[in-house]
Amino acid sequence: MLAAKQELIVRELEEGTGAVIAVAIDNGGLRSGMKIWFADLDQQHGPVAEIRPRGLKAHHVNLTFGNFSGPIIRQIRQASAEDRQLAMALVASIDQAAALSLGEQALEDWTVTDGSFRMDATIRHDVRPDTDEAVSLTCREVIVPMMAAMAELIGYDMVEDDAVDDEPAFEGAIKPSVINRRERNPRNRLLCIRLHGESCAACGLEPRLRYGEIAGGIIEVHHLEPLANVAAPRPYDPATDLLPLCPSCHRAAHTRRPVPWDIEDIRCMLEEHGG
Repeated sequence: MLAAKQELIVRELEEGTGAVIAVAIDNGGLRSGMKIWFADLDQQHGPVAEIRPRGLKAHHVNLTFGNFSGPIIRQIRQASAEDRQLAMALVASIDQAAALSLGEQALEDWTVTDGSFRMDATIRHDVRPDTDEAVSLTCREVIVPMMAAMAELIGYDMVEDDAVDDEPAFEGAIKPSVINRRERNPRNRLLCIRLHGESCAACGLEPRLRYGEIAGGIIEVHHLEPLANVAAPRPYDPATDLLPLCPSCHRAAHTRRPVPWDIEDIRCMLEEHGG
């Protein structure tokens, strides 16, 4: 029963989208489903995803907009080219086996223009759809990319603009730090890993294999072109502009400022010192 999976679904979606998620059981069909939306928007004022079992080993997922979503849709229409590109890449990362449909729109150039926008996907499993394994897979492979795309278009971002300071004079002193918007954006991390995998691009470490599931989230996102060096805002391609790095290699890359070491430089360091 999906009713018993609420905590699991919320955890998967909040980690993947970077937004606070609300859920509710929907008993409107032959089989109970669950509706999912952003907690600061009710079901009538924004995008709502629904997951429902289909057959013996499948889930059907759809995403629609509530009847009073006009303000949010207008906000989405004003999204930057960069946000639109990332949103489209997130949806495109859904496995083709999930049979994704965007109505009459093409996968490579869909847009949200009004409340009739809809996404549908059916994902099949090797186990029953009421198992943790099946629910987690549906969340990660279908619902997270859908909702993460909407979060990107709406503008759910973690931004801090503190200035960089030198090393503190005393141990334990509070030090301001710059946290780059694109580096903190969980959708970038999600898409980077979906495109490049979970292995460090420099040393090859895959934390999930070495430490188990508990360390699966420590891979970080590295910008091949430092955003501080970009003279003007520009759309970027997550496939070519981002790479996963383990925390050690990421820290090593940024020991050179303002331009970090290249990935090949890090590999040479590792070879030279037996890493």
